[in-house]
Amino acid sequence: MAASEARAAGYGGIAAVARATGIARSTIGRGLADLDQPALPAGQVRRSGSGRKPVQEKDPTLLADLRRLVEPATLGDPMRPLLWVSKSHAKLSEGLCAMGHSISPNTVGKLLREELGYSRQSNRKSLEGASHADRDGQFAHINARACAFQAAGRPVISRPSSRSTPSGLGTSGSGACAMRVPIGC
Repeated sequence: MAASEARAAGYGGIAAVARATGIARSTIGRGLADLDQPALPAGQVRRSGSGRKPVQEKDPTLLADLRRLVEPATLGDPMRPLLWVSKSHAKLSEGLCAMGHSISPNTVGKLLREELGYSRQSNRKSLEGASHADRDGQFAHINARACAFQAAGRPVISRPSSRSTPSGLGTSGSGACAMRVPIGC
């Protein structure tokens, strides 16, 4: 705005606007140079190349390391594109920091959504703490076996397996809930 006022004032306009507004003459001069440039496309507020570089550009191994952390904790139907992670963004951020990356939980969430295609989902029913002491270890073992089978070219088929749950937590009071377990482990 100061540059357009300086241009409208003509000769001596930069000095007059600088005195009146307290803006440096060099800043007004840069504004005049910007006025001579073609207009930016709609919705764009900065020239191309300006702004903060994406974190994956500054740290090229970040996405691969995040994938490695997320792989065993991925949930969702493998036949559908909807995936989510059972670990919190804070835990994933801590894991990445332990690998030597500097990243916040918010940035982890953004990378999961925008780069890896994960969505935010909340657990419907969580029996944390009351189940087997090494429940995470059990799922890690099942995942490792399924990956080994796939690497060997053998099929991995999941089948429903009923297990007993505490009263009132099953569907319609049945006392059981379905869990998918890979066959061949």
